[in-house]
Amino acid sequence: MSQAKYTEAPAVVRRSRNWIIAPTLADAVGKGIPKLKLTSETQMAAVSIPESLVAPLEQITDGISGLRIVFVNVFALTHADGSWTMIDAGLPLSASFISSWAEKHFSAPPRALVLTHGHFDHVSAAKELADKWSIPIFAHPQEFPFLNGEREYPPPDFSAGGGLMSLLSPLYPRGPIQLGERLQQLDGDSDPSTHLISEWTIVHTPGHTPGHVSLFRSSDRALVAGDAFCTTKPESFFDAAISQPAELHGPPAYFTPDWISSAASIEKLADLNPTVIAPGHGKSLAGEDVAQRLHQLAAQCRKAA
Repeated sequence: MSQAKYTEAPAVVRRSRNWIIAPTLADAVGKGIPKLKLTSETQMAAVSIPESLVAPLEQITDGISGLRIVFVNVFALTHADGSWTMIDAGLPLSASFISSWAEKHFSAPPRALVLTHGHFDHVSAAKELADKWSIPIFAHPQEFPFLNGEREYPPPDFSAGGGLMSLLSPLYPRGPIQLGERLQQLDGDSDPSTHLISEWTIVHTPGHTPGHVSLFRSSDRALVAGDAFCTTKPESFFDAAISQPAELHGPPAYFTPDWISSAASIEKLADLNPTVIAPGHGKSLAGEDVAQRLHQLAAQCRKAA
C-alpha cells in the first residue's frame, strides 16, 4: 500500500494573547513554545491540514477501511447489507476530508458515528459530520462528561515518554466539547444498538480515558483498538506515524492517567486473541502472534504503572 511522503503540518500556536505562526510544529518548539509558563490562555489553537497529510487506508481487512489524517486514523465499518458505521472523527478542521472520503467510497451516509473516546484528535469533527449526515453519535456513558460540556480531561503529563508529542501536549485542547442531543449511550462489553453494528462487540477498555472503548469482531478476530494501545511510538507521532514499521506500544503516555486500568484493558483485548489490528495511531497490524505480543505489552504497562 503506497503512503504519502511525510512532511509536518504548518502550525498556528498562541503564546498568551499573541499568535505565533511556524511552518511546522517542530519549528514552533524552536520558537520556545514549550518553555512558556503554560496556562489556560496558552494552547494549540489551530493546525491547518495539508492534503498531502491525508491518506486513505484501503481494505485493512474485509469490511474495514479508513483514513489517516496527519497522525490519527478514522475508520469505516461496512456491514453485510452495504451500510456502514463511522468510527471516530479526527482532528480539528478535518471534517471536509472525512466527508469527501466518505462520498467517494459510500453511496449513503453512515448509520451512526461511534467514538472510542473524546480526546480532541478523535472527536473534533463529530458534531459537524453528525449534523451533516443527520446521524446519532454513540459513546460510552463514562465518557459523557467530556462530550456534553461538563468536564475537561485531566492536564497532560508532558514529561511522560519523551518526544515532540509529549512536549507539545500542554497545548492540546482538553475539552469539554458539546455534542448536544445527538449524543447517545453505548454500553461497554455489549452493543445495545444491535441494528447498528450487530457483528461487532463493544469492549470497555478504560485507562487512557474512563469511557474508552474498542470494537471486536469475532468472525475474523479483527480489533479496532482506538487508543487502548498504538502501533507507533505515541509520544513521537510526527516522526513515526508514517515512517515507522507497525509495532505495539502502549497508549499515549502524556494523556493516560490510569496505567493499572490501561494494562488490564490491554490484557482484556489480548484474551480475545485478535489477529488484525486497526489502531487509532499507527499502521494496521496482522498476525497469529498479535495476542501474545499484547500480553507482553500489558506486562510492560503494569511495570510502568
